[in-house]
Amino acid sequence: MDKPVDLQEPLEELARDPTRFSHDLKFPPPEKIRVYDDTLRDGEQMPGVAITPKDKYELARMLSDIGVHIMDVGFPAVSESERETLRLVLDGRKRGELRPDLEVVCMMRSTQGDIDATMKVVDSLGYKRDEVTYFIFTSASDLHVKYKLGKMLLRREGIPESEWLELPVWFYRAANLRMMCEAIRYARAQGATSIEFGGEDGSRADVNYIAELHSEGLRAGGTRPSTPDTVGCYSPFAVREYIPQIKAAAPDAPLVVHFHNDLGIGAWNTVVALGSGAEVFTTSVNGIGERTGNAPMHQVLLQLRYLFGIEIPGFRYEKLRDLARHLELVSGIPVQPTEPGIGLNVFSHESGIHTAGMLIHPAIYQFIPPEDMGAKIEYVYGKHSGAVVIEHALRDAGIRPEPKLVAGVLEEVKRIREERAEQTDFSDFHRRYYEHLNRLGLTAAEVVDIAKALIAH
Repeated sequence: MDKPVDLQEPLEELARDPTRFSHDLKFPPPEKIRVYDDTLRDGEQMPGVAITPKDKYELARMLSDIGVHIMDVGFPAVSESERETLRLVLDGRKRGELRPDLEVVCMMRSTQGDIDATMKVVDSLGYKRDEVTYFIFTSASDLHVKYKLGKMLLRREGIPESEWLELPVWFYRAANLRMMCEAIRYARAQGATSIEFGGEDGSRADVNYIAELHSEGLRAGGTRPSTPDTVGCYSPFAVREYIPQIKAAAPDAPLVVHFHNDLGIGAWNTVVALGSGAEVFTTSVNGIGERTGNAPMHQVLLQLRYLFGIEIPGFRYEKLRDLARHLELVSGIPVQPTEPGIGLNVFSHESGIHTAGMLIHPAIYQFIPPEDMGAKIEYVYGKHSGAVVIEHALRDAGIRPEPKLVAGVLEEVKRIREERAEQTDFSDFHRRYYEHLNRLGLTAAEVVDIAKALIAH
């Protein structure tokens, strides 16, 4: 059987449409949803990953081409490498190699020094200060506000550090809010017109305090609040409960959500957040990032498209696999073969039962059309293969699939695969794989060796 059969009934009558189920999510119109890429900043913070400005620019070009709306290029104020990335991206956008509507975001803390340093970089590159978005961030959870930022907040308030542990949480909340709003007002006064803002560790913060940060940040001149699940501990049920409350504090401004993947639900949390009031979602290519990574771009987009029928206008889904392969090359981090949509094996079949069904009609064992992802169905031959797929391979090669020949080929395929299994030792591959990952970053011993060498000189 060389071609799939023609179904005599509509597919949706033979198999339930995956979008047909009840839910209480209310999504923005697809044209209002914004894809915000964090690969060049948060993604690169994955241990051992370091991407050169040249490679970041190539990623930026591919991200622009695929249809991303917003791109975070990192902290140009603190790194020459990130300043060069910003230059390449702004120059590329000016030349038309990146889309003119691609929004470029620079990160900075809620300090005048960080804002001045970022603006100085933009000035030195010959661009207007309003050609980038300034992301002025602080913290939101009491754990962060008192114990991470506490001493710095005390210095700002002119209070001795000896008071650190004794002062109550409400003091630090108020000081933190003042600091963020002063920074936003200062950036606005210095020429910023697009200002994103928000507090780290939002998923463990008091939702009323997040609401205050957002409403006061807008009053100070901010334009877009952002709430992150910094440690990846949000439940989809918590997202459904808290995101509407956060959105209600600033109903007229677009809300950015940012999820990490520590429990493997970063993408699903992102989708639920979009159905609960958010319009802008941050993700990274291949889900790279700290610890278990960020919400993976491909997973969010596939869930929206195939479970809710939401397609982002202008987004080129068929380019996701090429983008995934490119990031593997420049980051050194491989994608698992079973990764939804972009993994090597997701459109491959070996099992005899599966391949026989696929050859009747692909929808029998595959509900995502591979052409949607720029892929095609592949058949792998081995111990699980059946006669039907052998016949298919022979026909494709112009060989008449006589039953005796098919049986002989099938027997030999299984024998060779079993023989290879007996002879295969994956220990060397396993060792080299983990050696590769461990070599991406420097070890503590290498750091100490550097220190000793500098002391000796």
